[in-house]
Amino acid sequence: MAREKATITLDRSKAATARAMVGAHSTSEVIDLALDHLIRAEQLRGDIAAYRRVPPTQAEIDLALLADNSQLADDTDWDALYPEESP
Repeated sequence: MAREKATITLDRSKAATARAMVGAHSTSEVIDLALDHLIRAEQLRGDIAAYRRVPPTQAEIDLALLADNSQLADDTDWDALYPEESP
């Protein structure tokens, strides 16, 4: 993806703290990483809101059932590992 130079106003202290936290080599790198995180978080927020709003249609359920989920099968006794807790 093409990158362009941009002039922005930012809190240099926050940028330096974020840069140190993630080990970024530049402020541009930490801003790019922050934007990636924001995009993913907002997409997830939107997906969760959509799931809460409308139940899936039968067509959507049928489409999901077409997926190959054979790799999910294993011999692990998940119920024994994670018993349901009483409320």
